[in-house]
Amino acid sequence: MGASAPKEFLVDVHGVRPDALTVDALVRLQVVARREGCRVRLRGAPKELVQLIAFMGLREVLLD
Repeated sequence: MGASAPKEFLVDVHGVRPDALTVDALVRLQVVARREGCRVRLRGAPKELVQLIAFMGLREVLLD
């Protein structure tokens, strides 16, 4: 990401499959971004994906 990395990445998740693999990938992306002083924001998340993220206890990690 480098020294001039943005403070926020907007990730369009419209149309992604709402499953554990998708959530895993998003959490890993968030971990890397936070290490670099950035955060990932989701855009266009399907209702099913939001529900799965909440069910997995990751609301504060991905949806705040």
